[in-house]
Amino acid sequence: MILELDCGNSFIKWRVLAVNAAQVLGEGVVDSNLALLEGLEALKGLALTFCRLVSVRTAEETGALTSLLKDAFDVSVVCAAPAREMSGVRNGYEEFERLGLDRWLAMLGGFHLASGACLVLDFGTAVTADFIDADGEHLGGFICPGMPLMRNQLRTHTRKIRYGDLAAEQALESLVPGRATVEAVERGCLLMLRGFVLTQLELARSYWGEDFVVFLTGGDASLVSEVVPQARVVPDLVFVGLAMACPLS
Repeated sequence: MILELDCGNSFIKWRVLAVNAAQVLGEGVVDSNLALLEGLEALKGLALTFCRLVSVRTAEETGALTSLLKDAFDVSVVCAAPAREMSGVRNGYEEFERLGLDRWLAMLGGFHLASGACLVLDFGTAVTADFIDADGEHLGGFICPGMPLMRNQLRTHTRKIRYGDLAAEQALESLVPGRATVEAVERGCLLMLRGFVLTQLELARSYWGEDFVVFLTGGDASLVSEVVPQARVVPDLVFVGLAMACPLS
């Protein structure tokens, strides 16, 4: 069995694949190393033979996790690493090692699936946009706050903005002007997010006309999918790239 991990700033996304990588045997999203172990140990017949991961956390945090996995499951762990070029994609950053590894892997996965020019939009704690042309050249990208960051900044810096997650979810059932603070905040943030997406589409069209594929990935991708009906929603795009960067042999 193969364990795949996407260790983001806030959460660890995991899944266990059959040895031929053709079937997902278990998956989840957790907020701690301990919760990850508990989720894995709950899988019946777990027998890990290989682990590959991508991490945007510190070297110390990533090292602690890999040591934990080795001790708990006696499994070899391979971590994705930065690269100037891989699988036909050329990193567009002047200092290639400073490009977030999750972005890099999503680009690898997107270019592989598109077999041509693509725009990769990832909606997590932060939102990222990356442009890869038909020759695999990464033209660069953008980063802006995602819904969690926008929401939390308003909560942190505005004393009277206080509401729970359930109220936030209910507020997004409509996008008419808000008649309560929670509605005004949640709908305002979502409209900002959708506006960002539309500007990325305009830029992509200025490069490639209509000859490109749009990928939506990340936990909040569903919030913008209706403004990009032609997009391909691929929740595990990072894992597609991870398999390319860390093959079994």
